[in-house]
Amino acid sequence: MKEIPFYKPSIDNSEKQLINEVLEFNSDSKVEELEKNFSKYIGCEHSISTCNGTAAMHLAMCALDLKRGDKIICSVNSFPSVAEVVRHFDAEPIFVDIDKEDFNMDMVELEKVLEKSNHKKLKAIFITHVAGQVANLDKIYELANIYSVKVVEDASQALGATYKGKKIGTTGSDITAFRFSPQMKNAIASGGVMATNDDQLMERAKLLRNHAIVSDGWDRYGNLGYVYDVVDIGLKYDLNELNAAYAVAQLKKNDNFIKRRLEIAAIYDKELKDCPHVSTPVKKSDHIYNEYIIKIDKNRDGFAKELSKNGIFTSLHFIPLHLLSYYKQKYSLRVNDFPNALTNYQQILSIPIYTGLTNKEVYYICEQIKEIAKTRV
Repeated sequence: MKEIPFYKPSIDNSEKQLINEVLEFNSDSKVEELEKNFSKYIGCEHSISTCNGTAAMHLAMCALDLKRGDKIICSVNSFPSVAEVVRHFDAEPIFVDIDKEDFNMDMVELEKVLEKSNHKKLKAIFITHVAGQVANLDKIYELANIYSVKVVEDASQALGATYKGKKIGTTGSDITAFRFSPQMKNAIASGGVMATNDDQLMERAKLLRNHAIVSDGWDRYGNLGYVYDVVDIGLKYDLNELNAAYAVAQLKKNDNFIKRRLEIAAIYDKELKDCPHVSTPVKKSDHIYNEYIIKIDKNRDGFAKELSKNGIFTSLHFIPLHLLSYYKQKYSLRVNDFPNALTNYQQILSIPIYTGLTNKEVYYICEQIKEIAKTRV
């Protein structure tokens, strides 16, 4: 039986060559190269690399000087890392329900939450661009201005996406967090980037990224000099050279990755358009299809099991945060508190979409989905 993993990274000689350069000590810093290339790619002033995407988010919260009791508004439909980095400060994530069609924050609900939570402790709106479809940034910026809060973006799934002609990370948010980590438990490589146009946020993030150490004595191999000082409570989030080499190569190919995913999405859209019990993604803004999320209106879990039996692996983006034990218990949340997110969760299913998928495999996935759908009455 043919087996199609949910995700498989696209790796060729370019990654291997750059990694070998690091191992042979015959090149300049790949970390510095990545940060320079990243700033140029998205058009931001500052790119601060980190050891993974969650580190980039946590560093963003550190740069904002988040304190105990502060409040950060975030979508209930996001990966646990978003609320997690807020909780590490003993700050409070305030959840917002979602738009049923694009899975991003619902703007009416966001406005209600902002009005209800309007307090000096309210610090920021933390946006997630789900599956690579960009949220309604104009409205978010308008509301952020009214309520005098910062805007932070979780662009883990939106590297290379644009909003009204500008790449995510340059549209007006205070900080944007990206990742290079493949969607795998045992990742081949890992990396993140915190991007900002704010000089002060950049300086604070750069300081805290490596133990808040101040020294003029770093040599070209990264060895710490004879005299140094520590001026704050820091972290160990700096990216190593091997992972940076991998990320440099991946960044150069990102536009090709997006192009291929758009081709695959077009096939899915066409082949599954009239499939009973299956709904394809609704495109409301720029969408780079980091995930392709369909809806199954009858027994989603059974549908996923049938696909798995046929060698097709799937995933969920995401289990709403208010259904997860920690947040449900910590904030006494009820299952029906976020009805749109709950309804969506009962139906959503992410199917494979990545560069290495062949058209033959894509059509095979479509055939299996249509065959399974026929059995649903």
